[in-house]
Amino acid sequence: MPANLTAQYLKAEEEYRRATTLDEELKCLQVMLQEIPKHKGTDHLQAQLKTKIAKAKRELAGEKTGGKKKSRGLRIPRQGAGTAILLGGPNAGKSQLVARLTNASPEVAPYPFTTTVPAPAMMPWEDVAVQLIDTPPITADYFDALLHGLTRAADLALLVVDLGSDEGLEHYQAVLERLSKTKTRLAATSYLDDRDVGLSYTQTFLVCNKIDAADASVRLELLHELCPLDFPEYHVSALHGTWLEDLRNAIYAAMDVVRVYTKLPTAKEPDRDRPFTVRRGSTLLEMAGQVHKDYCEGLKFARVWGAAVHDGTQVKGDYVLHDKDVVELHM
Repeated sequence: MPANLTAQYLKAEEEYRRATTLDEELKCLQVMLQEIPKHKGTDHLQAQLKTKIAKAKRELAGEKTGGKKKSRGLRIPRQGAGTAILLGGPNAGKSQLVARLTNASPEVAPYPFTTTVPAPAMMPWEDVAVQLIDTPPITADYFDALLHGLTRAADLALLVVDLGSDEGLEHYQAVLERLSKTKTRLAATSYLDDRDVGLSYTQTFLVCNKIDAADASVRLELLHELCPLDFPEYHVSALHGTWLEDLRNAIYAAMDVVRVYTKLPTAKEPDRDRPFTVRRGSTLLEMAGQVHKDYCEGLKFARVWGAAVHDGTQVKGDYVLHDKDVVELHM
């Protein structure tokens, strides 16, 4: 990406990746164009942004005159500390993995296409939860169009590969090939391509399932030879529920959030049952907006208890929050 990008640009870029409507896209693109540094190194990206803005305005005008409203397909409301989407070929074990990591009960069967539509479930982690989305399998002949928007909007993709059969490696290669032909792709980190604003990359973990199957180690070695990727890699057995805790912890860590507990001025103890989660580096004012939109306008100050301050320290809206901070908001 171009150098010296502002925090406002990076925030708008992240929101653009997750946009589900044209109106959301347009607002994010306009902020990105306003905030991008103006120099020769960003000329191409500026032109891309202007083109995208013009296109979004034309399509919005079409909607207002009775055209079909554009969205990124199925919209699953975001819940919890963040969202991870599971991708993979037939019989990779995505549904079984979701069942082990959450309290959901998706249909699990030893035949392909048991999952026919994307389905969310919540994975507990300490006192918060992460949303997991189970999806239909991707094959050389089938790719559900809904997966574009869902993968683009997710904080993390879990690319599940079946080490229990030789077909698993073929399916894995087919998944990578299908995704490489779309504008929504997988990478070690999430970002937008600086040469094409429409090309989005989603942070990805490689989840090698059925690691305890016969010849799984041989297939794993072959996998590394055929498709060397720089994704963080986790070896699990969803069937037997083994080696899952490292994956669970890594999924939560990838959300890159901090937990914030709220306390009423009249209360002695904070509400520790339902912490708010905000992106690491977020400010008090951003968190206050989650509590209630009016707090963004009327917040005077807050008192904070946490590892980075003395108990009860009075802070303003630009205070950067830390994990397990207790916040007492004053209007």
